[in-house]
Amino acid sequence: MIANPTADELAFENADALVVAGQPYHSRLLVGTGKYKDLQETREAIVASGAQIVTVAIRRTNIGQDKNAPSLLDVISPEEFTLLPNTAGCYSAEDAIRTCRLARELLDGHALVKLEVLGDEKTLYPNVVDTLKAAEVLIQEDFQVMVYTNDDPVIARQLEAMGCVAVMPLAAPIGSGLGIRNPGNILDIVENARVPILVDAGVGTASDASVAMELGCDGVLMNTAIAMAKKPVLMARAMRHAVVAGRQAFLAGRMTRRRHASASSPAEDLIA
Repeated sequence: MIANPTADELAFENADALVVAGQPYHSRLLVGTGKYKDLQETREAIVASGAQIVTVAIRRTNIGQDKNAPSLLDVISPEEFTLLPNTAGCYSAEDAIRTCRLARELLDGHALVKLEVLGDEKTLYPNVVDTLKAAEVLIQEDFQVMVYTNDDPVIARQLEAMGCVAVMPLAAPIGSGLGIRNPGNILDIVENARVPILVDAGVGTASDASVAMELGCDGVLMNTAIAMAKKPVLMARAMRHAVVAGRQAFLAGRMTRRRHASASSPAEDLIA
């Protein structure tokens, strides 16, 4: 099942581009490549999502390291998608830096990376201290760093000031599907940022993605919410619509909340 966007959907996405490291993207939904049943389902879901940026765990996914095994690049071509190598599974700054360097070698000088340095295996919360260390080194080596972090507004500003091209606060623990736990923190990060802010981790369903966009986030990155759905390709399509709807709602500006009713029809000139 392949998504067939309408002309209006494409027109809106193209006119409202997400710009990362100077590159415009018509889709504000970024997706991962893990946990699918096979490579064919991986491709079908990614295409259905409409995503242009696809993140790849270098330590867990074959993109050429093993010449004798199927490669993700067989179904997700760098000519068709922007690959975003990530450092999933790294628990120290040194491991993350080494992984990014490997990705650059495998992908012929590719500079755009997603940095994540984890704190422990149970929660998968970020190790912020090592994240800052790794970001500093990678930026000095001319990597374009999109960085996974916690939902701390102070840390988000610090990562932006260092030169990260996008900051990606978690909504909830990785793979939890709990949705946005601290919307106030996300809103504070968004309101004080001058680089794209993308919610990363914790999205469970379409409404979670829409809420992130309604808060003013520039995009959403997800994997488990799509890959572990009963129908991943259909969920991928739902997520595409949710991100677009949430973005449109943010741009439109929601009505003011009221404690009491307000009639939709005018009270004057009623028909007797």
